[in-house]
Amino acid sequence: MSIQDSEVPQASQIPSRIRELREDEEISVIDLARDIGISAEDYAKYESGELDIPISVLYKIAASLGVDPTVLLTGEDPRMESAAVCRAGQGVQIERYPGYEFSSLAYNFKGRTLEPLLVYLDPSKPEAAQVSHAGQEFNYVTKGMVKVTVEKRAYILAAGDSIYFDANLPHGQAAVDGSAQFLTIIQEKP
Repeated sequence: MSIQDSEVPQASQIPSRIRELREDEEISVIDLARDIGISAEDYAKYESGELDIPISVLYKIAASLGVDPTVLLTGEDPRMESAAVCRAGQGVQIERYPGYEFSSLAYNFKGRTLEPLLVYLDPSKPEAAQVSHAGQEFNYVTKGMVKVTVEKRAYILAAGDSIYFDANLPHGQAAVDGSAQFLTIIQEKP
């Protein structure tokens, strides 16, 4: 379900975009890794495509390189300043982990402080590891049932249910009894 660009899925292009921007800015792997607070080894694995880049790390890399995360996701700068419309099914879609795909709904808005994402969960894939990132997060279930785990506590949410939590805490989502979809709004910037 990933958007194609020159026959190559967007997600597979992200590491090369990062490497190209880093090299254009003449920043070493060690310096960028230190700037975003991870080991140079882990950073090198993200940039080579050996490891999937968590969305929180993607935002840190974008900030360190002085670009909008949309540049890393799509290769283009966001263009809209007053309003950005995202038509049904037209968000930038990326598979982050097996069974966990998201569609960025505001990718074309400059300087956004919130990141609204529509997330699709495939129950036939293993549950993704918990993540944590700066800021706060809101999840609203639109289809099916979703288990949202925050630290060690699990919440089962049905369509129409929502949860708001401190995203600094380890958290994750998984489909329950079939495929599921939820809207998440992440605020990492104050």
